[in-house]
Amino acid sequence: MVKDTKYYDILEVNPQAGENDLKKAYRKLALKYHPDKNPAAGDKFKEISHAYEVLSDPQKREIYDRYGEEGLLGDGSGGMGGMNAEDIFSQFFGGSMFGGGSSRGNTGPRKGKDLVHSLKVSLEDLYKGKTSKLALQKNIMCPKCDGRGGREGAVKQCSTCNGTGHKTVTRQMGPMIQRFQTICPECNGEGEQIRDKDRCKECKGKKTINERKVLSVYIDRGMKEGQKIVFNGEGDQGPNIIPGDVIFVLEQKEHHSFKRRDDDLYTVIKIDLITSLAGGKAFLQHLDDRYLEINILPGECIKPGEIKVVEGQGMPSYRHHDHGNLYIRFEVEFPRPHFISDPSNFSILEKILPPRTEQRIPSNAITEEVIINDVDPMQEARAEGAAKGGRGANGMAEDCDDDNAPPGVSCAHQ
Repeated sequence: MVKDTKYYDILEVNPQAGENDLKKAYRKLALKYHPDKNPAAGDKFKEISHAYEVLSDPQKREIYDRYGEEGLLGDGSGGMGGMNAEDIFSQFFGGSMFGGGSSRGNTGPRKGKDLVHSLKVSLEDLYKGKTSKLALQKNIMCPKCDGRGGREGAVKQCSTCNGTGHKTVTRQMGPMIQRFQTICPECNGEGEQIRDKDRCKECKGKKTINERKVLSVYIDRGMKEGQKIVFNGEGDQGPNIIPGDVIFVLEQKEHHSFKRRDDDLYTVIKIDLITSLAGGKAFLQHLDDRYLEINILPGECIKPGEIKVVEGQGMPSYRHHDHGNLYIRFEVEFPRPHFISDPSNFSILEKILPPRTEQRIPSNAITEEVIINDVDPMQEARAEGAAKGGRGANGMAEDCDDDNAPPGVSCAHQ
């Protein structure tokens, strides 16, 4: 009687199943759950392959029947170890049934690693588009020996490991059989042997050489931070390897005037008091070097910190014809102290501007007249820092107050 029937249950056979029964069961389940046919069944496929590997080996099956999974832990077969599931499938069927090939050994090429690089770009580049020439170092198959590593006919498959690059060592330890793999000492894990005199002088037998490759990287209008530009198959080449991709990840540099959020732009413009009150023009240099002429109507009275929008003047949408919006926060610059030299001109201002707001205090309030004086910048900074709860380095106030800024906007100067 067997101690554990788990592996038999996975293959859907009874513990008395013979070799042919095991083969039929494995064939049926492997075809049903192979990842090339059923991508979501990768773990199930590995379970089936591992169960078949154990039960198809008479020695392993005997140990499993007597001791269960615990008995296999010492021989490299427990815990989903042992042979690769694709290798078992390939050996059983003589190659992939779905055209994909195995990912290990001599059953087919494997995909190489992708090479990922960060590419810093300006906001102007993302607005206008740009093509950059970027050089990188990569491995390519040696053109002198066509990637063989030596002259034609001189490269021999290692007779010790039969080209696998490793040896399987079996060791008897009482009732247990321990099996493990080591690197083949004859070929140092290469699976091939080349005499020194036959090695390629260009690649020294390594089959690949280093090459400098220049790529033209096109940054399309409207691309964003973190977006990827992929060059398929431009990664390192190597024996039995499908080259990976070269991937550039965009990293936007900070801009001195504009902030970006999705396809919208945010900026700050300073205007003088007369333009705020009586109207006028303000000019803004855009990311493509155009100057936007911003007309402020007489009497519009732009308040400090007020936000206006210019529709359709934001970032271009990636691979679309529309644009985001441009949001402008206005900072109103007041005139210097005592700019009116003739006191009679104050009466003119009194007539033009809205009337003063009447301030009312209780009739029995005690009043005291005080005089305000200028303070030096350091005192002013400390006073503002204290008022803001010490915000800023060393208790100093920040240079500007962004509380009224639209999202993503901080003070900037034109």
